[in-house]
Amino acid sequence: MEQPNNPLHGVKLATILEELTKAYSWEYLANQININCFKSNPSIKSSLKFLRRTPWAREKVEQLYLHLKSKES
Repeated sequence: MEQPNNPLHGVKLATILEELTKAYSWEYLANQININCFKSNPSIKSSLKFLRRTPWAREKVEQLYLHLKSKES
């Protein structure tokens, strides 16, 4: 199914996390989104595991990513 109006269509969660960690520190991410996987021994792998199971947290990460992308354009 095509989703031409969805800016996240085709963007993997791993890519989102990689770009966010390049642009911001883990500490900044933990301050913006209060989740333990960003606070305690943060890693892409542990964050992916948590975010795939937790829709509300994933939504917040996606919103932060969209905000980052809007600042880049």
